[in-house]
Amino acid sequence: MDFNEVAAVSGKGGLFKVVSPTRTGVILEALDGSGKKIIANIQAKVSILSDISIYTTDEEGAVPLQDVLRKIHVEFKGDTGLTSSSDPDELKSFLKFILPEYDESRVYVSDIKKLVTWYNTMAKTLPELLEKKEEQEQAEEKPAEKEKKEAAPKAKKAAAKTKSEK
Repeated sequence: MDFNEVAAVSGKGGLFKVVSPTRTGVILEALDGSGKKIIANIQAKVSILSDISIYTTDEEGAVPLQDVLRKIHVEFKGDTGLTSSSDPDELKSFLKFILPEYDESRVYVSDIKKLVTWYNTMAKTLPELLEKKEEQEQAEEKPAEKEKKEAAPKAKKAAAKTKSEK
């Protein structure tokens, strides 16, 4: 599963797995473990998590939600100690810790509550999705290091051949 397959629906609490598209919308399954399925029609505001970003004050202007969720997972390993009913100042300081450059004028407490709720849900039901990028980066670094080591001797051999030809 990937962040492209996880959605939030306006007016519905929680997160949903995208099961399949239909002619008039999409079939979604709740990620809370209930297995409840709903059909979100065209009028429903369905947001795919990979399309959501958090506003920042840096040059880029926003950070993808999946990057923020993974940062939270690296720091807290599944237990933030927060809920959607936590104190607003505590929620703001939490996001400031995770994403110091977040835009306080455009990111509201209600947004941070959703972030915490979504993270808690994903940490319980899809922890592998939050860990996936770390594992991929580590796996990509190892072959890249091997390629660099192997490429260096090849370059020397090629240079030696060109000198001997002259």
